[in-house]
Amino acid sequence: MKKNLFLITMMLVLPTLMIGCATTGDLQKVQAEQKMIDAKADQALKDAQAAKTAADAAKVKADETSARAESAIKAAEEREKAAVEREKVAEEKAKKAEAAFEKSMKK
Repeated sequence: MKKNLFLITMMLVLPTLMIGCATTGDLQKVQAEQKMIDAKADQALKDAQAAKTAADAAKVKADETSARAESAIKAAEEREKAAVEREKVAEEKAKKAEAAFEKSMKK
């Protein structure tokens, strides 16, 4: 009787233990999944590095554009100052010419 009970117990326990153990196929499947995850992580890292490089290049280009814009603004301000100065000189010459004309008309 004990032998029969032991046999029945073993028939139930052994398959239960075998189900819980990982097979070689399961291990290979897990390793393949791990390799896929690693490959995806590597690709994501490469994509992130490429995006950072592109962002850095865009920043450099934006900085260059900003510097050119500032230079253009300074040049425009200088031209405006020169135009104002020329306008003042022209007004002074016009006043002198008008004064000379009035003086010549009085004679």
